[in-house]
Amino acid sequence: HFSPNTRTKESPLNPPLPAAEADMAVHHLLRRGISGGSPLHPLRGLLLVSQELGWRQASSAAAGDAVAELRGAREDVKQLLKEKSCHPILVRLGWHDAGTYDKNISEWPQCGGANGSLRFEIELKHAANAGLVNALKLIQAIKDKYAGVTYADLFQLASATAVEEAGGPKIPMIYGRVDVSAPDQCPPEGRLPAAGPPSPAEHLREVFYRMGLNDKEIVALSGAHTLGRSRPERSGWGKPETKYTKNGPGAPGGQSWTSQWLKFDNSYFKGCQRTTRRGPSSSAY
Repeated sequence: HFSPNTRTKESPLNPPLPAAEADMAVHHLLRRGISGGSPLHPLRGLLLVSQELGWRQASSAAAGDAVAELRGAREDVKQLLKEKSCHPILVRLGWHDAGTYDKNISEWPQCGGANGSLRFEIELKHAANAGLVNALKLIQAIKDKYAGVTYADLFQLASATAVEEAGGPKIPMIYGRVDVSAPDQCPPEGRLPAAGPPSPAEHLREVFYRMGLNDKEIVALSGAHTLGRSRPERSGWGKPETKYTKNGPGAPGGQSWTSQWLKFDNSYFKGCQRTTRRGPSSSAY
């Protein structure tokens, strides 16, 4: 699974940091975000706590409110997953908000990444984001309920929670991402992978090297296709429905890469092995 966060030992949902002073700084960041520059490395999620140490500290009440909102949002996302079986599209939402990152651009928000820009219509209309307006509609009520949680944090929280609830690992998270404020801060179209490029390996390297990922990480990220389905009206790939998708769960239809497309496991890679041995017809369901 790709997560635009470094797997760390500490997070507000899995506390505490070892030093009380650092812990308070983190809660302070949760409340207001980091101002100026690039708030967080959008892919690795490196929280620059040390820059905050010694600055004014949030009250314990404010810190408690921030943690309570994050925990509340996480529980509401879990309930949403139970009701809607929307794990795949929430993973995709978090990935597509983060996947616009360009390591060659130092200025924020021009560098893209997990900054909540995907909530704006101009970016939702990018070809690679077809259908993600449905994900935004699903979690908007949670955002309205927990106004102190930024869109950027909520997208990543929802994505990581979806992986966990689908049977994947619990991903330690750090929060404090800052939202862009206007549509003109959205990244240009074309930073995400295209469906069916003529030279897939070359295309994937072009896209993901720009983010700072290597070949091994590209392969690991691709394993997220164990979840979800492709819909021809969105990506131009796949069948309108198969025996595994015609009745849902969730919205029916589409073509999955695995037979159990709401289960997070290594089935996608097993399918890739079958494709190598038997040909492309064995790789999708």
